[in-house]
Amino acid sequence: MSHENPPVLSVGRLYCDLIFTGLPRMPTLGTEVFTDGFGAHAGGGAFITAAHLAQLGHRSSLAAMLPASPFGELMRPDLTASQIDLSLCAPLPASEGPQITIAMAKGEDRSFLTRRAGGAFPKIRVDDIAKYRFKHIHIGEITSLIADPEILKVARSLDATVSADCGWDDDFTADALQPFVGMLDVFLPNEAEMKVLQSSGLSDRMGAITVVKRGSAGATLLSSDQTLTAPAIKVDVEDTTGAGDAFNAGFLSRWLNGASLQTCLEAGNERGAVAVTTRGGFSAVATPVSELDIARE
Repeated sequence: MSHENPPVLSVGRLYCDLIFTGLPRMPTLGTEVFTDGFGAHAGGGAFITAAHLAQLGHRSSLAAMLPASPFGELMRPDLTASQIDLSLCAPLPASEGPQITIAMAKGEDRSFLTRRAGGAFPKIRVDDIAKYRFKHIHIGEITSLIADPEILKVARSLDATVSADCGWDDDFTADALQPFVGMLDVFLPNEAEMKVLQSSGLSDRMGAITVVKRGSAGATLLSSDQTLTAPAIKVDVEDTTGAGDAFNAGFLSRWLNGASLQTCLEAGNERGAVAVTTRGGFSAVATPVSELDIARE
């Protein structure tokens, strides 16, 4: 196992997450719901995974578009506290308008309303990968990869491994996804996303390694020659926003250091457990898993 955690670049959209927690019920058309739990946080899968990788001791960088005022100011505390390198980020033109997600969390589930704006991330060149000596590139959502597939060629040209989360998109089709997913070293959909992909005609073994995040049911790993499972960790849940992205960081950190796949799954579940105990996908003051009052299901 390496004595130094490999440096990782995460790429993808950076959202300002407006998160409402403790909802008595989900909103329905023609009604109004009240709750006291609210916060504005930096969000998006690329940022959350990058922030957790930094907490796990990696030199972690983010390539994303930084939003204009006032949303940039709302996210600045999280961006600063994360200690990730933002030098490969670029400003999102104010003319593009806000890139935000409204997240509504009730118990262990949540719903999102999201507005995308502009490009997903700045152009990444071979020189960028070489300069920072990245060993791995993580893509926050598969739509970002489809929009800019050149990132795969850049990574492969310097022998960097590549992973991607799935993310939700009503327009996913097998024809659109298969060419990209099949080139990944690790593909990390959640259970709901996996069902949509399978219904569109894709195999359950899509990347070289496919990891299905199943929330309170744990996680399942599928490869060409094996199927592994790991149980969830039961904790008091504050907000599940970004739990899957935190899982990605835990899994990838151990995978990049050569741990067994079973150990990687368990590390992913542990990191997801840390994330759900606070509001938002990342907290600089989250309680380490070793100090949580947990019980494996």
